[in-house]
Amino acid sequence: MLTAPLPRRTALLTGLGWLAPLALYAQAQPPAVAKLARGGQWPAWDHFKAQFVSEDGRVISNDDDGTRTYSEGQAYGLFFALVANDRKGFDAILRWTENNLSGGDLAVRLPAWLWGRRPDGTWGVIDSNAASDADLWIAYALGEAARIWKSPRYHDLGARLAMRILAEETADLPGLGVTLLPAPRGFVEAEGRWKLNPSYLPLQVMHRLAALYPHAAWKPLAQSSEKVIAGASPKGFAPDWILYDAKLGFLVDEKGKEKGQGGYNAIRVYLWVGMQHAASPGRKALLSALGGMARYVREQGHPPESIDVLSGLAAAAGPSGFSAAMLPFLRAQGDDAALEAQRRRLTTNPVRPNAYYEQTLALFGLGWMEGWFRFSAAGQLLPKKTVP
Repeated sequence: MLTAPLPRRTALLTGLGWLAPLALYAQAQPPAVAKLARGGQWPAWDHFKAQFVSEDGRVISNDDDGTRTYSEGQAYGLFFALVANDRKGFDAILRWTENNLSGGDLAVRLPAWLWGRRPDGTWGVIDSNAASDADLWIAYALGEAARIWKSPRYHDLGARLAMRILAEETADLPGLGVTLLPAPRGFVEAEGRWKLNPSYLPLQVMHRLAALYPHAAWKPLAQSSEKVIAGASPKGFAPDWILYDAKLGFLVDEKGKEKGQGGYNAIRVYLWVGMQHAASPGRKALLSALGGMARYVREQGHPPESIDVLSGLAAAAGPSGFSAAMLPFLRAQGDDAALEAQRRRLTTNPVRPNAYYEQTLALFGLGWMEGWFRFSAAGQLLPKKTVP
């Protein structure tokens, strides 16, 4: 199990103050226990499938009661299957996502972020609100799958999802412009104040979506995302959640569960920035803005499980999956000593095989380091066969 629940999930589930009507989608059967067959070109992906992906394409998290599925997991599964050239796995994950999280049509309904065993013992959607980071990654995976596998069907579906993201999961915030909200509902705190999540903003994905599905909103969305990441991290540490006030700017979320901490969400901020191409717009400025974390890891020998983003005071050492996520970031920072220290930590303390979130971080971080994929300056996915 994770050493702490994912704060993103807690915020989406409890912060909204509502649950999806249980009859919103058709009754689902209990999840399949058989796992998705091997079939890709990336051994680490096959190991992940064997542990976490059901035969019918459901990515199963091991947190809480071990039966839940998040749209985030489905999105990452699509990306990893594409990297591995595992089209059978990709199609199974896509089919399950569309049928179970989008009421049978991903083009007309954003995927629900949480699915599992309901309080009454039935299986299905627990909360029908969407998670915008998952939606971005799904649209991205569909667009790149269409290009790599030459399938217009994926592109058409991704295009409709992308337009729905722009229409339902963004808002024009004073001083920021078009900005990604964490979900369609529940993150407007008060008049002139919004709750945002910096880890929902993978810039390479946004840059690529602008080319895959042209729309005038993508460029300002990427620009506002850079402002959110930098503005939310004044001491070089990204928070899990941040408040943005139209008059006061970025504020610590004192009422939220994390209260200014950066942990299980924020670790992805460093990961996304670290994996950007060296010529990607905004990369240099973001690496500088997040320099506090690079210094912390260099001095302490590990990333923190959580850290106060203003004081820099940290609790326990983060799990090994956090070290895997830091590798691209430390390489991008040019900190070879810290990079090698994290590699040694991973050798001494490997990522736990049954920890879903840590394994996900490792697939991204180690997969990137080992050259299984890269991103071009414009965000295009470069699977291993095309990596120089």
